[in-house]
Amino acid sequence: QVQLVESGGGLVQAGGSLSVSCAASGRTFSTYAMGWFRQAPGKEREFVAAIGRSGSNTYYADSVKGRFTISRDNAKNTVYLQMNSLKPEDTAVYYCAAKSTAYSAYYVKVNSYDYWGQGTQVTVSS
Repeated sequence: QVQLVESGGGLVQAGGSLSVSCAASGRTFSTYAMGWFRQAPGKEREFVAAIGRSGSNTYYADSVKGRFTISRDNAKNTVYLQMNSLKPEDTAVYYCAAKSTAYSAYYVKVNSYDYWGQGTQVTVSS
């Protein structure tokens, strides 16, 4: 089992940047594919970005492609989401998720993931 703790959310003006992190417990972090999702009030949780076990495979939602970057440091058991050129519509609670896998693939569906963090609020003001 793995526990995930997000940090780094906050308030930023439109056009600004913010980085959120997700620290995982345990010694098998490199066996998990990781993902970032977000949920705005009144909306379903949606996919943002995903990364494979080694970090070589990444995938982004169209809405964030070119603005957000997902990365991971397996030595630090941490996955990151760098968010640039933020827009008010990026406002949401951001969640990281982990999926135990033997493959190098990434995963984009909510129900593919085994573990979730508690979320961190990101608010972008206009």
